[in-house]
Parts: sequence; structure tokens; C-alpha cells
Amino acid sequence: MPAALDMSGRVVLVTGGSRGIGRGIAERFAAAGAVVVVCGRNEPESLAEGVSFLPADVRDAEQVDGLVGQIVERHERLDVAINNAGGSPPAPAADASPRFTAAIIALNLTAPLLVAQRANAVMQEQNDGGSIVNISSLSGMRPSPGTAAYGAAKAGLINLTQSLAVEWAPKVRVNCVSGGIIKTELADMHYGDEAAMARVAATIPLGRMGEPVDIADACLFLASPMASFVSGANLVVAGGGEPPPFHAARDAGS
Repeated sequence: MPAALDMSGRVVLVTGGSRGIGRGIAERFAAAGAVVVVCGRNEPESLAEGVSFLPADVRDAEQVDGLVGQIVERHERLDVAINNAGGSPPAPAADASPRFTAAIIALNLTAPLLVAQRANAVMQEQNDGGSIVNISSLSGMRPSPGTAAYGAAKAGLINLTQSLAVEWAPKVRVNCVSGGIIKTELADMHYGDEAAMARVAATIPLGRMGEPVDIADACLFLASPMASFVSGANLVVAGGGEPPPFHAARDAGS
């Protein structure tokens, strides 16, 4: 591990860090020497070595206050906060209820702001400040049919990142990672069975779906001294992105 990526002595919070991308992020930071705390509504069956769990619903301001307070009480600081908790089941926009839409926006946009606010309050009092990384998605950068509220919230999260980076400088850096198609235990919900996922992977320029560690490595870089002059950035981790649909239509007739 390069010295610049050594997180020994650093205290890191990963929301939604017990599975999928969040678990990959938590494990990566723990392997780099960090003290890692993950949170969620339900305690996971297992945790990686060096990772502890605190229960919290990050949509609830009081619970977020308690979460950050407990971290500081136990570890006396908070160096990195990663807003990973999020997601949405498929839902056609025409049929989505107001309650469903509000819940998706609360989880994917309002909750990251709540966590960032509480983390920033701690980091501003630390001599070396801190780093906040928001996990967004390509869905926030292009049309998101079937998950319109999610895409809109993720677009808002990218803009929020840029605004907070200006407001909270120079003590706190705020950045964003926008992931592409990532293979987690819930990938089949969006991409189908293994055969379908293979077809999806073939559309990605780098020839494969992403893995949680791909997002984790981007977060580790942004939280490290290697990114000391990076703030307000949106780092896209998508294997080259999604080729325009007209390419497939054009090539189908050749």
C-alpha cells in the first residue's frame, strides 16, 4: 500500500456499508488501516475485520446526530464520511406515488446532506479538516427511465457536492463518485440473470461490469492526500460509460 493511501489512524464512516458497494468501500478502507464504522437500519450478519456497526436511519436527522456523536465519543474524531446509502427499486414515473417519490429523494439526496452537515461540523474543528465523498451514479448524468426519482436525486447529489465543496473549503474537501453498472448481490434486480448480465457487460467499453472494489478504490483516492487539491469533483467510474443507443441500431443492419 503506497504511503499516501495509508489510512492508519483515520476514522471513516460509510453509510449503508454492510453490503454491496458500501461493504466493498468499508473493507477497502479497513485494509488501508482505517477505523471504519458502517451504519444501517439493520445490523448485518457479518462485518469485515476492523469494521464496526452502529444502527441509524440516515433519513432521520436525530439519528444522524446520534450516529456522528457516538463516533466522535468513541474515536475522538471523524476524518472521512462516505455517503453510500441509496438506491431505488424500478418504478415507472407515471405510476409512482408521492410517498414513494419522497422516500427515494430522502434516501438519495436529503440523507447525504444530513450526514454531510453533521460530519462537516466535526471536521471544521479538526486541525486537518476532513473529506466527504458522495456516491452518485450515471443515472444522475443521463436519462433514468424506470428510476426517474432516483436519477433526479443523484443529479442533485452531484450539484450538492459542488456547492458544499465551495462552502466548506478549505478545511473540508467534498467530492463525488458516479458509478456505472456495478455487479452487486442485487444486480439481477436491474440487469437480469447471468446471461443477461453478460450481454450488458458486452456493451461496456472495458468489457465488464464494475465491482464494488472499483468504487472503493476511487473513494480511497479521493479521501487520501493524493487528492489534496481535488474538491468539488465528480469522478466517473463506469468503464468508459454507455455508448449511444444509435450505435447498436446502426450496427444491427451491417
